[in-house]
Amino acid sequence: MNENLTALIPELSLVGAAVIGLLAGSWLPRRRQWLIAVLAAAACTAGLVATAVTMATGREQTVFSNQFAVDVVTDAGRLIVLGALLLVIGMSVETVRGHKRETEYWVLLLLTGAGTLALLGANDLLMLFAAYLLASIPAYALAAFAKDARGTEAALKYYLMGALLGTTMLAGTALLYGAGHATLYRELRPTLPAAPYGLVTVGLVAVLAGLLFKAGALPAHFWVPDVTDGAPTPIAAYVTTLPKIGALIAGYRLLHQALPDSDVNWPLLLAILAAVTMTVGNLAAFFQTSVKRLLAYSTISQVGYLLMALAVATRTDLAQKSLLSYLAAYAATNLGAFAVVTELPHARTLEDYRGLARRHPALAAVLLICLLGLVGTPPTGVFLGKLEIFSAAIDGGYTWLAALAVANTVASLFYYLRWLAPLFTTAPAPADTQTVLGGWAAATAYTAATVSLVLGLAGGAVLPFATGSLLP
Repeated sequence: MNENLTALIPELSLVGAAVIGLLAGSWLPRRRQWLIAVLAAAACTAGLVATAVTMATGREQTVFSNQFAVDVVTDAGRLIVLGALLLVIGMSVETVRGHKRETEYWVLLLLTGAGTLALLGANDLLMLFAAYLLASIPAYALAAFAKDARGTEAALKYYLMGALLGTTMLAGTALLYGAGHATLYRELRPTLPAAPYGLVTVGLVAVLAGLLFKAGALPAHFWVPDVTDGAPTPIAAYVTTLPKIGALIAGYRLLHQALPDSDVNWPLLLAILAAVTMTVGNLAAFFQTSVKRLLAYSTISQVGYLLMALAVATRTDLAQKSLLSYLAAYAATNLGAFAVVTELPHARTLEDYRGLARRHPALAAVLLICLLGLVGTPPTGVFLGKLEIFSAAIDGGYTWLAALAVANTVASLFYYLRWLAPLFTTAPAPADTQTVLGGWAAATAYTAATVSLVLGLAGGAVLPFATGSLLP
């Protein structure tokens, strides 16, 4: 059994920093608890450096009885998650500075980030469920961090949905174990095709239900707008970005490694879910006036596009590259938009952004880049990601799905423009909405917008890092 702990440096960095931070925060005075934020950022940086070294040396391996795979998909996912987590830390600094539970905030963020990393390389059903729990439970507490009425309601909905679909996922794991007499993907691959069709179908749907919850896809999407609206804005940014990365990569690995030869028509199921998710998300966003709820429904629609890659996971070699490139671009672009919302804490509606281009032209430029980027406008990274994922859908035999995705992309321009138009009006916004935090959140917004543009302009140099085979 390979128990090489150096293969898990990114995950261990976050867990170790969480433990050290919790102990240190118990003794630090409140004015010094910002040191835990520095520790969290250092842990993410260490994970990024370790991942870069692993990719440079090409040392792919499976560890702990093949339950966790360190391959090109895991490493690419680590870069996306850790980079996104650094952005979330940046936009959180001013929100929690001096808070009496500041240490707990950073510790919970590190733990849920570690759970997301664990999802990326999960090569076993039990490992997958353990990672799901680690990614979910700290996030429930973060959703209620403000301890106000809206946050408490949001956290309760988040927890109840997560508990229900987590239990469903565990039941599905038991069914797949009963059908295939194993939990490792490499052992399920030859046994599931010969197992009873109904048992495999129900088990797979139940496991996917938990992953769809983490991704915020239909029909497990009901928590997304309420949690996004009720949680502190940096946490809303987190739950609409990082869990999606972990869930979608975990789902891709499960389908590609354990069920490529199964008689269950899961590609059609996921294609239908992708179509419904992107359409419902766009329709619900059309008439939103709250910026956070608009972004919430926007993230639901984005999951619909991302699910297209899972639908063709075993039907085309373009699926993996398109999924990873879209996830990287989406993470930077979505977090950039949320960073602007964080920087303007009292601007809650679209009308509150009137005249922003005159008052804060740099923030307006970031919002323009990020919102048009979410549409898929060149030269942003999401444009390249959508181009790749639409090509993968066509190559995988789902031309109708690609056509529907193009129609949804065009339709989404309507509600993004409803937000952008007020930026350039001359009428000023109400005075009480013009407050800015003026620091870390703004820097995070500029960084995220720059990354989104770089991923679009230098996509040809980035895409090769997303190619390679999964380890069995």
